[in-house]
Amino acid sequence: MTSAEKTLWSAPPASRPVAANVRVPGSKSATNRALLLAALADSPSTITGGLRARDSVLMVGGLRALGVGIEAGAELEAPVWRITPPERLRGGDVGDVAKVDVGLAGTVMRFLPPVAALADGPVYFDGDPYARSRPMGTLLQSLRDLGVRIDDGDRGTFPFLVEGTGSVPGGLVELDATASSQFISALLLAGSRYERGVEVRHVGGPIPSQPHIDMTVEFVRAAGGTVDATEPGRWVLTPSVLRGREWSIEPDLSNSAPFLAAALVTGGTVTVADWPARTTQAGDALRHLLREMGARVELTTAGLTVSGGAGVHGMEADLHDVGELTPILAAIAALADSPSRFTGIGHLRGHETDRLAALAREINGLGGDIVEEPDGLLIRPVPLHGGVFGTYADHRLATAGALLGLAVPGVEVEDIATTGKTLPDFPAMWAAMLAADDHEAPAPTGARS
Repeated sequence: MTSAEKTLWSAPPASRPVAANVRVPGSKSATNRALLLAALADSPSTITGGLRARDSVLMVGGLRALGVGIEAGAELEAPVWRITPPERLRGGDVGDVAKVDVGLAGTVMRFLPPVAALADGPVYFDGDPYARSRPMGTLLQSLRDLGVRIDDGDRGTFPFLVEGTGSVPGGLVELDATASSQFISALLLAGSRYERGVEVRHVGGPIPSQPHIDMTVEFVRAAGGTVDATEPGRWVLTPSVLRGREWSIEPDLSNSAPFLAAALVTGGTVTVADWPARTTQAGDALRHLLREMGARVELTTAGLTVSGGAGVHGMEADLHDVGELTPILAAIAALADSPSRFTGIGHLRGHETDRLAALAREINGLGGDIVEEPDGLLIRPVPLHGGVFGTYADHRLATAGALLGLAVPGVEVEDIATTGKTLPDFPAMWAAMLAADDHEAPAPTGARS
């Protein structure tokens, strides 16, 4: 399909500073971890505030294919989901296989294969065309090292077959997780159910997205698992019974990024409701990152309030732990009054697309000046013009294009529907933010730093 044939969405420009209160849906990362641990528990669980978006729908579909009962309707419309784990996870019958569609969801493609290894029978995995270019070989080899049989045709990616036998020996596995922290999280989420548990040792360079591993450890412990994470780069899970429980899901803080950034670039004010005072979500870093780029930031009992008006500034930042925020930060940087350099994000080349190359290509296509560096981006602000902004089936590229469109008339974003991966009906939320008029709202009080 050529660019001309793709659906284009005219990003609305901001006619005035935005002034809005925004509620973002539940965290994708938290929702899918809770779903998976509930599926491995010894009794039913409930989830409130869970995300209803493509990534979570794919996780639900994958777990249902393994025999997990999930009561919430086909599209997860119910406010409370009830998850009933089976006595034994099921794979395919004789002459047949269970099939899991991972789409382009990293949490589904990495988290479900270690669970499928516990099923009685084979489980076939495949996904969107882009999924076949995402790093998977490290996880597949790690599962083999733990005693799991996998047929991937020596490709190290999709499609592949996990030959579930009902149990996994487990034990020690050494891996290089520099391409994705999800390799470690995947083994930690399932490892409590392995016969000898699992000891995971990272043997490479710095691990990206450490907050996501911290979230995994917190969730496993909350479900009754025992995790020793006292030694850097080493995690030990002893065999444990995971317990059914009630899970309450926080708002997705990373998905709040375009809305909060809109306040900064338009000189307005946006409050995201129900921002937690303590969290392991990587998106919490927005508090100090946006402040450094010129915003006023206040955390109150009402939520996180970001206000602009004092200019948009460039910055230098190592985004290794919070790489998912890079697209929005790059869009802000392209509109700033001074250059920015973002480092520590070479691993983004293996996300939904090569995010570094895509950001440079698309922002430069609007007249920008971005230089790809081996481990990051150098962004020199220059006047931008309208044009088509490609997204490569990447939801975070799409929201970055929408943000640029606030300040640059004539930006047309390809395939804005790809935001449905983690943020349902983003165009309507964006339009509601721009239409809101909360200028008379009282100033936040009781701020917490």
